[in-house]
Amino acid sequence: MIPFVILIVLALASAGTAWLSSRSPAVHVGPEGVVIVNALDLAPASTTASGGTIDGISCRSEAKEVVKFHIHAHVVVYVNGQLRRLPAGIGFTNPMLVQRSSAGTFLDVGLYDCLYWIHTHVNDGIVHVEAPAHGVFTLGQFFDIWRQPLGPQRVGPASGHVVVFENGKLLTGNPRDTILRAHSDIQIDVGNPVVPFQPFTYQVTGSCGQGTNSCSTPTTQG
Repeated sequence: MIPFVILIVLALASAGTAWLSSRSPAVHVGPEGVVIVNALDLAPASTTASGGTIDGISCRSEAKEVVKFHIHAHVVVYVNGQLRRLPAGIGFTNPMLVQRSSAGTFLDVGLYDCLYWIHTHVNDGIVHVEAPAHGVFTLGQFFDIWRQPLGPQRVGPASGHVVVFENGKLLTGNPRDTILRAHSDIQIDVGNPVVPFQPFTYQVTGSCGQGTNSCSTPTTQG
């Protein structure tokens, strides 16, 4: 009788694990060496501004790109408890340079488009700040370049009460004022339930690793 009960318990435990696994999004490592989660994008990257200066940030062609300040921040959004990704290509105009590899697609500035200093190359949540000089850059600027709303009651197309965590700390004030710091981990919750902070460990590798002056200098530094 006891072995039979043990088998039942094990079977239930196995079924429970399978149930949880079926609801956990699939992941794979992308071209930046960062995990990409299989989830819906919060909004399309195609809403990016068309090349005019936004919040003092210009859109520069490949020939005019100057990078003397290069950092990364990870940004993830939960809408009513459901994970939403930042798409690749925020901060780029068309036609972008599309680079494909076994790890996935990497978008970059080409000969006939421009990129803003704050942008995304891959849909892995990594926001790149590649500016001509050291400065303070914010989520508000990033969303303005994306032409998506951000405020205490709105994140892109999603509405509801907005909660922001940075490296596990609950932030107060307007989400727009959240500073994009080097290697920070920012989680935005909009609506209910509020997902407890989910720490995300990452190290950007490849041609856009932190410390490079462009996305054409190979490096493995994160």
